[in-house]
Amino acid sequence: MDQTLSGKIAIVTGGTRGIGRAISESLLRDGASVAICGRTAEAVQLAVSEMSNLGRVVGHPTDVSDPDAVTKFFQFVDDTLGGVDVLVNNAGIGVFRPVAEMERSEWRRVLGVNLDGVYYCCVEALQRMKSRGGGSIINISSLAARNPFAGGSAYNASKFGLNGFSEAMMLDHRNDGIRVTSIMPGSVDTDFSPRTARASWKIAPADIADVVMAVLRMPARTTVSRVEIRPSMPPK
Repeated sequence: MDQTLSGKIAIVTGGTRGIGRAISESLLRDGASVAICGRTAEAVQLAVSEMSNLGRVVGHPTDVSDPDAVTKFFQFVDDTLGGVDVLVNNAGIGVFRPVAEMERSEWRRVLGVNLDGVYYCCVEALQRMKSRGGGSIINISSLAARNPFAGGSAYNASKFGLNGFSEAMMLDHRNDGIRVTSIMPGSVDTDFSPRTARASWKIAPADIADVVMAVLRMPARTTVSRVEIRPSMPPK
């Protein structure tokens, strides 16, 4: 596990903040060139500016639930960086309410970003990785992919689906030299859910980034297909 990612090209969706930002910074520090996307041009521009001292980083505003926007994003990466060796599907949203109170548009938005968006990005990445002789795809899932909770129907469905999709894709393309990993964190200290203060008991985004880097540094002969991560000492 001593190999570096120097010279590799990585894409991180939702890379402007939280887990995606921490992963992007770790990749840059290890010598990779990184392309990020986010929902707004302002957020992307700010993140790129703040990370530019770490290495070569570019960004493009992209709604991953829009397949045409995803195609344009990957073309942008081709034009600016020259391809892709690593894809981290991190972009995600959550709407949390009972099924009877959920609007159809909310359901579709959660599934569109969390599941459809991963599919769109993977299709674009797979064709490029196959032509380059291989690559790595890491999907940021959640412990909600195995532990349903009240109010989480859309989010649970998207993450349960993501795990099944990831494992099938791994079997489809392992002989193409493409490794696929699902990372399933529990509670992470980000702004994903509303809160009023930092929660020191939660997983830090940097901890997820460390796991991503460990997975990517594994020898090519080995695929880490799934990782579950939990806070060590959650509130009783």
